[in-house]
Amino acid sequence: MATKHEQILHYIAGLPVGAKISVRSIAKHQQVSEGTAYRAIKEAETTGLVSTIERVGTIRIEQKPTNNIETLTFRALVKLIDARVLGGSAGLAKHLDKFVIGAMTPDEMLRYITPNSLVIIGNREDAQALAVQNGAAVLITGGFMTSDAVIAQANQAGLPVLQTSYDTFTVATMINRALSDQAIRQDIITVAAIYTPLADTISAQPSATVADFTALRGEHNDFALPIVTATGRLVGMVTPRQVAGKKPTTTLERIMQKDPQTVKPYLNVTTVGHTMQGNGLAVLPVVDDDWQLVGIVTRKNVFACLSELNAQGVGSTIADSIGAQLQLDPATTEARAVYTLDTTPMMINKLGAVSVGVLSEAVNGSVTGFLNLHGRRNVLVGDLTLRSFRPIQVEATVTITVVPLQLTRSEATLDVTLTTDGLAVAKAIVTCQILERT
Repeated sequence: MATKHEQILHYIAGLPVGAKISVRSIAKHQQVSEGTAYRAIKEAETTGLVSTIERVGTIRIEQKPTNNIETLTFRALVKLIDARVLGGSAGLAKHLDKFVIGAMTPDEMLRYITPNSLVIIGNREDAQALAVQNGAAVLITGGFMTSDAVIAQANQAGLPVLQTSYDTFTVATMINRALSDQAIRQDIITVAAIYTPLADTISAQPSATVADFTALRGEHNDFALPIVTATGRLVGMVTPRQVAGKKPTTTLERIMQKDPQTVKPYLNVTTVGHTMQGNGLAVLPVVDDDWQLVGIVTRKNVFACLSELNAQGVGSTIADSIGAQLQLDPATTEARAVYTLDTTPMMINKLGAVSVGVLSEAVNGSVTGFLNLHGRRNVLVGDLTLRSFRPIQVEATVTITVVPLQLTRSEATLDVTLTTDGLAVAKAIVTCQILERT
C-alpha cells in the first residue's frame, strides 16, 4: 500500500498543468497533516512537478525530465527551418551529425561529405546528386527546386531532400545553434551517470536490528542504510545518528527516518549537490517514480563530478560568453578581486544600455571567479540583489570590484561594486552556497 507521501505525489502528478496548490489545500484534500503535505510539495518541486512563483503561489507545471536527451533528426530540422520535404521521407528519423555548405566544386566537396551529414546548397543539381550518392541529405536554400532524378535517388537511398525559403547563412546559423544546444544538453550530467546501482547497494528490511546495521556498516564513515520492503520499495533511511545509544535488538523500523529525502535518476548533479549541502546529507537514495530503490548517490561522487565539470566547462552558453570577457585586473589582492568587462553591442537592450541580465551574469562570474581564487571550486549563487544607479553605455569598460563580507566553509556573502569612468553604476550583494567535498 502506498504511503501518504506517495499518495500526495500521485495526486499532484494527476493535477492539470496550471493548477494552483497550497499546503493547506493538499492537507485538507488528502486528510494529512500540514507537515506531511509540505514535505510532499517540496519533493514535487525538486522533481519538477510544481514550481513556486513569487506573489502567485505554487502551481503544477509540465515535468521535463532532464535525462531525456534529444538528438537532432532531419524531422526536427524540417520543423526548425520550416522546410518542405521533396524526397527521401523514409530517412527523416535519421540523426544529423554535421552540416556542410556546398560552396565549392563537386570534386572539392567530396572530401567533406560523410554519411548522415547535411549538404546545404542552392540550385546545383550535380552537387545535389553527388551528396545523395555519398550518403548525405540535401537542403536546398532560396526556395529552388531539384530534378526528378535527384528525388528518385533520394527516395531509393532513404535520404531526405529538403527545400527552404531561407538563405544559406540564416539556415546555417539556425542549425549550428540547434547542434550547440544538443551538445550542451549532453554535457549536463545527471544522477543516472554517477549513482551506485542497486546490485552494489547495501540495504535492509524494516525487521533488521541495530546489530545488523552495525555489522553492515563495517568501517564505512559516511554510511546510510536504505530500508526497503520485500518488493524493493523504499520506506526509510537509517544513519549512525539514529542508532546511537539504541539497544542492539531494536528494530530499524522503530528508529528509521520515514519519508526520507530522495532523488530521481534524471535530476542534474548540481541540484543534488545543493540538496546534500543544504541538509547535511552524505548519502541519498535514488528511486524511480514508483519509489522503488534503484541505488544510492554519495556526497563524494557528487562533488567529484562537480569538480570535473568546473575543469571541463559545458558547451558554449550565454554565461560562458560573458564569463570569457571578464578580465582579472592586476589590482586584485587577497582581500578583494577586481575584474574588467568591455561591453559589446550584443549586451545592450532596446534602449541602448547594457541589459540587467548581462550585469547579473557579470556579477555572477566575478563572484565565482573570486571564490575560485580562494580554493572554493563548487559555487552556487543562492541570492543576488542588484541595484542599478545609471545606465551603462555600449563599448564602455566596466570595473567590477568584489569584496567578501562573510566567508565560511559552506557559505559566502560578498559585496560587488560596478563602476565606469570612476562613477558607481551598480551595486550588488551576493550570497553563495559553497558545495565542498567532505
